[in-house]
Amino acid sequence: MAAVQSKSARVTIHDLAKAAGVSVSTVSKALNGNGRMAAETRERIQRLARETGFRPNALARGLLSSRSFTVGLLTNDTYGRFTLPVMAGISEALVDHGVSVFLCAIEDDPTLAKVHVDAMLDKQVDGIIATGKRIDRSLPVDLEGLPVPVVYAFTQGATGSVTLTSDDEQGAQLATEWLRGLGRSRLVHITGPDSFQSACERADAFREAAGPDAVVMHGEWSELWGHRAIANIWQSGRERPDGIVCGNDQIARGVVDALRERNVAVPEQVSVIGFDNWEIVAAQTRPPLTTIDMNLRELGRQAGLMVLALSEGKTVEGGVRKLPCKLVVRKSCGGAQD
Repeated sequence: MAAVQSKSARVTIHDLAKAAGVSVSTVSKALNGNGRMAAETRERIQRLARETGFRPNALARGLLSSRSFTVGLLTNDTYGRFTLPVMAGISEALVDHGVSVFLCAIEDDPTLAKVHVDAMLDKQVDGIIATGKRIDRSLPVDLEGLPVPVVYAFTQGATGSVTLTSDDEQGAQLATEWLRGLGRSRLVHITGPDSFQSACERADAFREAAGPDAVVMHGEWSELWGHRAIANIWQSGRERPDGIVCGNDQIARGVVDALRERNVAVPEQVSVIGFDNWEIVAAQTRPPLTTIDMNLRELGRQAGLMVLALSEGKTVEGGVRKLPCKLVVRKSCGGAQD
């Protein structure tokens, strides 16, 4: 068997082919897990690659397969609240396939968005994943008709596109039914603006689970609104709640603080549930928040697998896919702290 360069020098695909006594294309097929060849040959090539520390050159690999092995992630979520867990899921899905992800933040600037899309196309990305900060607004750039597949995750997609989002109605129903299961009967929903589709879907699901006369209060997505909402309830003179479902974790944190200021014990007197499972908020609230996790990491993982499938020429049915949320129980509902 021919000698192979030591690990101190970069081993090329030609070196590996020479050592294995096969062609360069056979080495490429063996390492990419495709092509027809004897199992012994494939195993021998893969073993040699491991032993020599061979790492395929991305450019050469792309030329052999007509792919760049890169995917672009486009977002207007400047703070990364939703994008970072989505990106983590995408990377998790694609790393074993040798595909890299690069992120472009466009804010809400159409000109900047077009610059980044053009740069992605210049780099010959295998596909683009568009994500954002709300499900009922599209990014400020036209992604239809591009020469690469586009998958939408947690943003409004083009008609007939592959779009993934969290199931807001199911999440709100899960939270409300949990409170009812704890014996809470005077329920209130304190949430964000009714101009947001997610806020409306959660409110509708809350009413369905809690009863048509259950109180829903719309305001800002902020701690301040949660604090003010409790003040409004206490000043109104109406029956005070023993269970509160909040539209996000920031609102829930404001609610908990306002209840504490009124010497109302959480969860003994009032149980509180947030929405998002934003751990920097939920875990640091006192007591830590029970909350709805939107499964954004799994959403990103599925988006990554779908854009990979499309880039490989496979057929993926278009339409909106809603991923189920899950309840994370912490002390604000009497559960053990995570």
